[in-house]
Amino acid sequence: MTRPAPRTRRTRRVAGAGTTALLLLGAVTACSPSPDAPSSGSSSGKPSGTVTVFAAASLTESFTTLGEKFEKDHPGTEVTFNFGGSDSLAAGITSGAPADVFASASPRTMKTVTDAGDVSGAPATFVRNRLEIATLPGNPEGVSSLKDLTGSKLKVVLCDKEVPCGTAAQKALDASGLELTPVSYEQDVKSALTKVELKEADAALVYRTDVLAAGDKVEGVDFPEAAQAVNDYPIALLKEAPNAGAAEAFIALVRSEEGQKVLADAGFLTS
Repeated sequence: MTRPAPRTRRTRRVAGAGTTALLLLGAVTACSPSPDAPSSGSSSGKPSGTVTVFAAASLTESFTTLGEKFEKDHPGTEVTFNFGGSDSLAAGITSGAPADVFASASPRTMKTVTDAGDVSGAPATFVRNRLEIATLPGNPEGVSSLKDLTGSKLKVVLCDKEVPCGTAAQKALDASGLELTPVSYEQDVKSALTKVELKEADAALVYRTDVLAAGDKVEGVDFPEAAQAVNDYPIALLKEAPNAGAAEAFIALVRSEEGQKVLADAGFLTS
């Protein structure tokens, strides 16, 4: 996939787990403020400066909307995002990448960061998410159940087993007593969905939120075993946050009634 230069967009996809830490550590010096740069935060207590948020790929659309709202509500702020697989993001944070907020797609990947001592305070669960089967528009293969994905004629992709959507997929398969050999494992949920959008796969196990975000590019199929693999999403302020005050304000927006509505509209479970 073609990745745009980081400064041409406010969001960007993150490289695989093996290279994320190196890429982000290389940015530490470039992203650190110079002695003459204005400091983040404000003596008046109002949010200001840049807030850097590392967030699971499945939060791309909803968090981009919330970032734009935050900037509108707090003139002089800018929210920048690194979206990607939660495990890759956690690896970057524990390796020293500068960030203010981490929003993970599972408690397990958040635990990686908390165990490393990189979180300030206790993470809070702010939404949950469940899986759907994404098929080609019109569902030409007639997929109606998880069992249908095990047919040898279907090309199915899954998220990598190390990322939350991959772990959830395996839980669902275990709950159904099924085994599935995909044609590929993808680094995050967006990459898995893209395989279907590009007609390189017949189906993928992804989050319901990503199916909704894709619009008419795919068709979603519910399956009962998804209830056995619902993911909690925790969010936390990072201990070495360069802009802790503004970061706390962004987290407050995410957890507010207005923020929860944006997330619910995107298909997340908020209660």
